[in-house]
Amino acid sequence: MLYRGTSRRKGSPHPRLHAETLRKISAAMLPFYKAIATRRAFAVQWSRAVVQGNLDRMKSLLCSVAPFAAKQGLGTNGIGYFVSFLAQPPMLYYTNGTTIPPGMVQFTFEPKVHRAIAKAVFPLYRELARNECFASALAKAINRQDQRAVQVMIRSLIPSSALKSVDIEDNGFALLFKYPFSKYPYRNLLFQEFT
Repeated sequence: MLYRGTSRRKGSPHPRLHAETLRKISAAMLPFYKAIATRRAFAVQWSRAVVQGNLDRMKSLLCSVAPFAAKQGLGTNGIGYFVSFLAQPPMLYYTNGTTIPPGMVQFTFEPKVHRAIAKAVFPLYRELARNECFASALAKAINRQDQRAVQVMIRSLIPSSALKSVDIEDNGFALLFKYPFSKYPYRNLLFQEFT
């Protein structure tokens, strides 16, 4: 299981987010999000592995659709998953994943919600992977803590009413989704790990 450190403060020595990091992570995760969005059986198997904490099964499933992502660090907390990418050797990692906010429930990860989120975020990650200018603009907005710019850019690609908030968090972003068919909100995250 992965643990997140405290939020970044002004004057922190942690490096800034680079467009290339966004592009690398997005390109690696794009096939996974596509598989979750389009293949119900795959999404059900993934959710079962997340809830059971079965990292071997998660790795096998991830490898079948996104081999580069499967070579990265992988974690689960029973209510979500996290894929960690080395952004800058030796110790700078960025993590992408989806989770229910901690403290709400245990051992729950609904495939229907995950599929809806994957479908919603797919255009964002596709644009980040393919459009260097967009990735650069988003990275710059995050680095200067320009909440409005980040919201506008991300919401332009995720028009879903289920997207309740877009926040800059830990040198990355946090997207909060709430669907009417679930009791729980879910967060899709891309953030810098602090070691």
